[in-house]
Amino acid sequence: MVDAAQMAADGQQKGLILVVEDESIIRDFVCEILGDEGFSTHALESADEAAKFLDDHADRVSLLLTDILMPGTLNGADLANLSGNKWPQIPILIMSGHETPESSGVQHPVTFIRKPWSFGQLLDGVDKALQGGKTV
Repeated sequence: MVDAAQMAADGQQKGLILVVEDESIIRDFVCEILGDEGFSTHALESADEAAKFLDDHADRVSLLLTDILMPGTLNGADLANLSGNKWPQIPILIMSGHETPESSGVQHPVTFIRKPWSFGQLLDGVDKALQGGKTV
């Protein structure tokens, strides 16, 4: 029997993953995978929304997971740079099928996974980022 209180406590211990992805099917899929692994997620469809969320809730965020190419004032690289400057304690995982952190101008150490990724690659990327094994 699954103890709902224990699952909630485990989710709190793992912290909140802020998922920033403009494609709803990918955003929902990422959140489902991470939820199945016991992570709490908060999903947003733009880097602009994520910057506002971080302004108010950065202390709750354990990991920023963002795509690079998104519509709006900020893209994922801009968000990664903003986050790295203002909240350097938050690890960053970037996923993209078009750009790399280097080609998009990311200035901070990040973990990177290329789309399309497998479940294992996504989870390995999350674990690596959370453990501080950042790679550019």
